Amino acid sequence: MTTEERLENLERELARTDRRNRWLVAAVLFGAGVVLLAAAWIGTPEKVLAENADKAPTIIRANKFILEDETGKPRAWLGVSKNGPILSLLDEIGKPRAVLTATKDGPRLDLFDENGKACAVLAVVKDGPGLEMYDENGKVRAALGVYKSGPKLGLLDETGKPRAVLAVVKEGAGLSLLDANDRARAALCVDKDAPGLFLADENGKTFWKAP
Repeated sequence: MTTEERLENLERELARTDRRNRWLVAAVLFGAGVVLLAAAWIGTPEKVLAENADKAPTIIRANKFILEDETGKPRAWLGVSKNGPILSLLDEIGKPRAVLTATKDGPRLDLFDENGKACAVLAVVKDGPGLEMYDENGKVRAALGVYKSGPKLGLLDETGKPRAVLAVVKEGAGLSLLDANDRARAALCVDKDAPGLFLADENGKTFWKAP
């Protein structure tokens, strides 16, 4: 092979190499463009993480959740006992102040003071919804309920005895005032016929009645 032939072969090889390099550069540039376009369309990794952080999982399964404040103290917890689910809200020293439960008897909400004593209970039972309020000694002092016969409000003394009862029934409405011996001493009622009022002594004997 002459020198001229070798030069021609070398030129052809260089030309083929130059074409391959151009295709390779073009492919790399095309791939880089696709990546840049995809990144611009999808977003940066930080943007993707930020967007996904706003999307909560559809279902979370657990037996108990505990919520803590900025100091790491538990302030609320949600769990399930053998009687049913429980949601408890705690104050800054960890004492429960509100407890919500749901048992086979019905839902119930208990409210407590700073000493852990029950102050009020709201419950829904088979007979109907009811609200009870307690004094500092844990005695029920007021009770409100809605029953099949109608709503009833009772005010109780420190021994737990009812002293005033207000009720609304199908026949009408009535207010009864009782003494410490559970005797009605005064009553006011209104029915479909006419209003009525009676007063009684400590022995339960009526000494005034109208009409």
